[in-house]
Amino acid sequence: IRWGNFKGSPENDFSGSAFWIVFAVFFPASTGIMAGANMSGELKNPNKSIPLGTLWAIGISFVIYMALAFWLARSATEQELISNYNIIVDKAYFGPLIIAGVLGATFSSALASLVGSSRILFAMGEHRVLPYGKFLAGQSVNGQPRNAMIVTGVMIFMTMLLRDLNAVAPLVTLFFLITYAMINVVVIIEQNLGLISYRPLFKINKWVPWIGLTSSVLAMFIINPTISLISISIVFVVYWFLSRQHIETPFEDVRSGLFVSFAEWAAKHTWGMKTMQQRAWKPNLMVPVRDVVGAKGNFQFLRNIAKPKGSIKLLGIESNKANTKLAEELASLSEAFRLKDVFSSWTVINTDDFAKGVNYGNQALKGAFFRPNIVFLNLQQHDNYESEIRPVIKESIRLEIGVLLYSSHPTALLGRRNMINVWVSDRTDNWDIGWDIGNLDLSILIAYKLKKNWDATIRLIIVIKDEKERENAHKFLKLLINLARLPETLTEVRVGNFKDTVANAPSADLNIFGMEENLRFEFVQEMTISTDSSCLFVKDSGHESILA
Repeated sequence: IRWGNFKGSPENDFSGSAFWIVFAVFFPASTGIMAGANMSGELKNPNKSIPLGTLWAIGISFVIYMALAFWLARSATEQELISNYNIIVDKAYFGPLIIAGVLGATFSSALASLVGSSRILFAMGEHRVLPYGKFLAGQSVNGQPRNAMIVTGVMIFMTMLLRDLNAVAPLVTLFFLITYAMINVVVIIEQNLGLISYRPLFKINKWVPWIGLTSSVLAMFIINPTISLISISIVFVVYWFLSRQHIETPFEDVRSGLFVSFAEWAAKHTWGMKTMQQRAWKPNLMVPVRDVVGAKGNFQFLRNIAKPKGSIKLLGIESNKANTKLAEELASLSEAFRLKDVFSSWTVINTDDFAKGVNYGNQALKGAFFRPNIVFLNLQQHDNYESEIRPVIKESIRLEIGVLLYSSHPTALLGRRNMINVWVSDRTDNWDIGWDIGNLDLSILIAYKLKKNWDATIRLIIVIKDEKERENAHKFLKLLINLARLPETLTEVRVGNFKDTVANAPSADLNIFGMEENLRFEFVQEMTISTDSSCLFVKDSGHESILA
């Protein structure tokens, strides 16, 4: 064998052992040098002591181990080395001194493991990293990690009951190797992110962690591929568990820098692409708020529009002279959205003019990469439609931002959330479906989002004036459903006057209408009353496509 082999021992009838098995058994003997890192809290200057002490320990240990191996090879025969575990005692100038050294090294290693491991276990319990963290963080009167030491001692005792340390040693080696591999991964990530916060006092060349990572992973899979895969799986399970604990730390971990850098990379590479990203479209809502009570009332509705991959940005509009808790209430509401699996952020603009505040916010975010693509306006009784709502609609259209104007029915609200009517405008003389299907994309996309989250049914309704166009209208709706890939969608074609038809339309929990720039307040009121339901008036931005 290229690496050499060990011919065995009396326990295995000298059947022999490969190099990597011997390496796995021997490796834990060299890990005692990490005791200093385990007890970093006891060091006066850990930043300096740990790297220097570790490197010195590695160097001195290597020299001693190699010298001892060379001396034994010169002092004893191969048969003596294989059959006699006490050969070093027999060949030494003063044998009892060797026994004393072995006992001293054994006791010191055991004590270092007990003290160092218990402190790591104590720290993990203190930060609630592990289950029963409160128990593990228990201390004695003089501040020693009593409970963690007891748990560590029990685990050591149970391991000794196996009565075969050579079987345990490879497993210990694998966990040490995967720890070293993860340390190298973190160093590689930090080196390549180029963040100013990465300022190590002990600098190394970029190729060093790559060698460390590669050699650690290769050694793991050569020693035992099965146990290596199990160990890596355990690491991912622990990571999943920790990520769900929402542990608070003084500073962010390496993930924050990684995610921020990846987002920046994606933004820079996406910026040069087409501005029309219909396939990647998601509902990113801008929700102007000056009355938090009204926003809370629409909490589930907004969540159902944005979930699962959309986002909600709460834009507080507050007078300069107002002395309210709007910022605190928005922060709480935003946190509630995040707890419900919808990303949310918030900010407050101080102005006495509601429309200008919303428009300034949209104008400022126009050049941002992660900008809102829909403005959600909740029409309430205290709103002045002409001076507050209409200017926002007009400016949003100019900025190519979609608009949702929600008119809640005072008693019906959103009903049982079972049926959604989407009203399609008359397309007489132009029944062809191209990439531009008029102000209809956003309406159907929102209806589809609500259908998925409500488990509701969509009904497409078109009103035509000429009975002769009925067949064309049916074909148009059928083709639209097919191209838009809308499952289980109902259709209905009505002939007559639009307003009269709406009044006699089949009932629904939400009616969605297209809107024009000059949408009249009277029309909004009339549709809400006629349908006897809540209504949503929608204006496309031009950057959506139900056909994508």
